Amino acid sequence: MYSAKLRTLALATVITLTGAFVLAAYYAPIEADQGFSQKIFYVHVPMAIVALGGFVWGGIQGLLYLRTRDPKHDMRSYVAIHMSVILGIGVLVTGGIWARSAWGVWFEWREATLVSFLIVFLLYCTYQPLRFSITDPEKQSRYAAVFAVTAGTFVPLNFIAVRLANPFIHPRVLNNTTGGALPTDMKIPFYLALIGMTLLFVTLSRVEMTHKLTRGRVRGLERRLERLQGESDPAGLPARSAAPQVMA
Repeated sequence: MYSAKLRTLALATVITLTGAFVLAAYYAPIEADQGFSQKIFYVHVPMAIVALGGFVWGGIQGLLYLRTRDPKHDMRSYVAIHMSVILGIGVLVTGGIWARSAWGVWFEWREATLVSFLIVFLLYCTYQPLRFSITDPEKQSRYAAVFAVTAGTFVPLNFIAVRLANPFIHPRVLNNTTGGALPTDMKIPFYLALIGMTLLFVTLSRVEMTHKLTRGRVRGLERRLERLQGESDPAGLPARSAAPQVMA
């Protein structure tokens, strides 16, 4: 189900991101204050937006699971949060490089935008340990969904609070009130990079969901084979002719 048109989606992702980065490198102008190092903005900001959106999407899927108890929503919630955490690592790394070049420090603790994202990231880092500390599958899915919904609600509230606060040094590139509005020759590669990063999130999510479905089917076939072997030999001992057939 999830592998349908996966090759086309992956190809579109590669083309979009490649085009965005080429435009960012050769078409977008060099920022007057930060110079060429500002180009990392075309990776850092779209990655941050998609990561936060993925956390919210994980919460929506968690809510759908609590309402329907459909396992597909639980899997989608897990994969969305997993991918967003991976993107979150990229956000912190690229943000640190940008901060070091622009501000002379790897992290500015007085900046609400940076600290709030770090808090959200650390919050979601507890998702997997919490989930896999529960052995019962039904409870595991239910508690993970509650976590996803609660944390997913916190993300937009935190974002709104940060936008209402006065920025310390972090630019508000999508806000006209702080001189951070983008000119056209910066908007084109930026929005193209945002589309490409969204496609990357969707592609990687589908790859992981396809892998999980395939692995689940393989385990189901293995259990079925074990049951068939047990039924053919009530004593629980495999027949002599069974071993070569299984190995083959």
